[in-house]
Amino acid sequence: QVQLVESGGGLVQAGGSLRLSCAASGSIFSINAMGWYRQAPGKQRELVARVTSGGRINYADSVKGRFTISRDNAKNTVYLEMNSLKPEDTAVYYCNLARGLVPEYYWGQGAQVTVSS
Repeated sequence: QVQLVESGGGLVQAGGSLRLSCAASGSIFSINAMGWYRQAPGKQRELVARVTSGGRINYADSVKGRFTISRDNAKNTVYLEMNSLKPEDTAVYYCNLARGLVPEYYWGQGAQVTVSS
């Protein structure tokens, strides 16, 4: 099994910054990718940013230039630096890990990010 523990959410004013962290533990082998998704009230969960084991990074168009994903392989931790936050970034942010050939997906418990106008 894989456990993902997130931290760093909170309330911030528009234009502010937050940093999310996600630490993975357990059976963390054959990791394909780690990333962040978000889900706003009444909306579907969507990809925010993702980094593969080979270092390839994908961002949602809505966050390009404002958010930065990074990964510390030694700590099995992935980070999401969020700058120039907008009220529309308000959502629960979920850490995601993809493992193995199938692959299997694991999710964190979610971190609330609220951006006030």
